Amino acid sequence: MRNFAALGALAAVVDTDADRATRAATEAGAPSVSLAAALADPALDAVAIATPAATHADIALQALQAGKHVFVEKPLALALEDAAKVRSAAIDADRILMVGHLLRYHPAFEALQCLADSGELGSVQYLSSTRLNFGRFRREENTLWSFAPHDISMILAIVGEEPDHVTAVASTHLNERVADVTTTHMTFAGGQGAHAHVSWLHPVKEQRLAVVGDRGMAIFDDGEPWESKLRIYRHRVEWRHGEPLAARAAAEPVLLEPDEPLRAECAHFLDCIERGVRPRTDADEGMRVLSVLRRAQAIIDATTSLPAPRRQAPPAVPSGVHPTVTIDPDVTLGPGVKVWHYSHLLSGSRIGAGSSLGQNVMVGPNVVIGDGCRIQNNVSVYEGVMLEDEVFCGPSMVFTNVRTPRAGWDRRSEFEPTLVRRGASIGANATVLCGVTLGEYCLVAAGAVVTCDVPAHALMAGVPARRVGWVSHAGEPLDENLVCPRTGDGYRMEGDRLVLRA
Repeated sequence: MRNFAALGALAAVVDTDADRATRAATEAGAPSVSLAAALADPALDAVAIATPAATHADIALQALQAGKHVFVEKPLALALEDAAKVRSAAIDADRILMVGHLLRYHPAFEALQCLADSGELGSVQYLSSTRLNFGRFRREENTLWSFAPHDISMILAIVGEEPDHVTAVASTHLNERVADVTTTHMTFAGGQGAHAHVSWLHPVKEQRLAVVGDRGMAIFDDGEPWESKLRIYRHRVEWRHGEPLAARAAAEPVLLEPDEPLRAECAHFLDCIERGVRPRTDADEGMRVLSVLRRAQAIIDATTSLPAPRRQAPPAVPSGVHPTVTIDPDVTLGPGVKVWHYSHLLSGSRIGAGSSLGQNVMVGPNVVIGDGCRIQNNVSVYEGVMLEDEVFCGPSMVFTNVRTPRAGWDRRSEFEPTLVRRGASIGANATVLCGVTLGEYCLVAAGAVVTCDVPAHALMAGVPARRVGWVSHAGEPLDENLVCPRTGDGYRMEGDRLVLRA
């Protein structure tokens, strides 16, 4: 977003998180729109897709079918057949399709490739790549898919062909299903060998590619300052009395023009659209990298035993939470929270003090529930729903997050936020459509279907729900004198709002 805005090309921002979309749009000076609106807008002729990898192919297909040029982050897809569909769609639509192999646009790598292509290093014999860091840990994709695409793309570009043979090994230390460390080995028809070693459990960040030729060697080290990011070593092997000896030479730094690789990558995409030329990292390049990833993963799946990690004893179940409850990482429970059998609290969610969740309740991810809430059995509180304090959700009531769902269409970009204000009550089997606000102390009758905003203290019933009266703070329907039969409190109307009499 930042780079396309700086290049004068940003027309709109799309994000499924409404708050994030608003902040981003304000920062960029561009409107926030839904994906459907963006794809339907004839004034927008290109999209850049930076979403979870599993969604890349589907969103790219939608964009190409809408006639847009497409920049999609790596990997192009998770399956070769899906990548082939995206490639075919780009050809049919006569649109530019570019894959975000970022380091191919790094000035140091571009200079390194020139050294290799010009023959200054001699015949390339071996390539060694390391991409190490501490975090960011993934729970779905392993380090092979998260880190290695960059390295594999650079290796294939230097060698100029796909490998004849691929093998890989992996190990895990955080999650027995997701490899934290992988090493991929490749051999090529020309005799070259290469490996890519990646890990997110390394104490320091390291991003380094070494290219070894028979006349010289070079190292691209992205952790170094610009004046030493790319160095040539004119080492050679001397044979004396039949024994190979290392003849070392001093490092020679290569002069580079500093530039942000992401800016260069974005500018290249715009230039390809302007001139109608194929990107450096086009669909074919994306499929070559994907092929190596799939071959490496197949070896890991077939031959690598990922031992269960040695862990400390799991944390004790919080008081008031049944042992059958699943609590994901980064969930915050306030004091006095009670959660009953077989519920699931997803990461990023916060449950306020004194709240109670019944059996088979799902919350999250990233949901905020206030203090003193009561959520009965079989309720799912999806991302985008926010409950203020003392909200009551009856058994099996339903929140939605998209208004017109289809199993065959990905509409996660159309999720709408729902706000339930303090003291509101929602009856059993009621449905609350996304994008509405339920006012303070309103009461939605059992089985009602709420399709629009609800005023404070309104009594709502029917399908679709209509206001059929008013209720007090205590939840009692008010008589014609607007007096609560439980507490004796009197109310009065101020315009279309009900307020407590002084």
